[in-house]
Amino acid sequence: MTDNKIILGIDPGTQLLGFGVIRASGSKAEYVDMGILDLRKEKDPYAKLSAIYECISEVCKSYHPDCLAIESPFYGKNAQVVLKLGRAQGAAMIAALEHGVASVTEYAPRKAKEAIVGNGAASKEQVQLMLEKTLGVKLQPEHLDATDALAIALCHYFELRKPVSTASGRGGWAAFLKDHPDRIK
Repeated sequence: MTDNKIILGIDPGTQLLGFGVIRASGSKAEYVDMGILDLRKEKDPYAKLSAIYECISEVCKSYHPDCLAIESPFYGKNAQVVLKLGRAQGAAMIAALEHGVASVTEYAPRKAKEAIVGNGAASKEQVQLMLEKTLGVKLQPEHLDATDALAIALCHYFELRKPVSTASGRGGWAAFLKDHPDRIK
């Protein structure tokens, strides 16, 4: 299920958008790239969406990801912030889908932190440290939004490796049994 997949992880934002790319090969995940799109100087909200689309299109052209794992907008007190995050998320999703990404999966921020650190309330610095240990690389991002995106990608990799993955969108025992009748005794 995880043989030779390129997973693109995105931490969407209208100020800073992070992306992370890993290569999943069987039981091993390898760091490929990560970065940010800094939108803080852009005032036009629609120009920001266009920049997000262009950035993710370029990442997809460079790495040809098989799947996209993206952080879902979390519930907040300010509905405008959640709306803006949803728009950023949508621009990134459309870019990825138009460039051949086969599947899109959303993860709550706490889910990714729990998958990487074992604690849904972990700090961004703790996430970075565990990513370094897990992937065997030294990460020195300008902004921790890039490591958050890498964590989303690695979270997706871990989900794909579960015997009954919810990441495929099929999930559940019924789907597993249907796909693997030889496992029924």
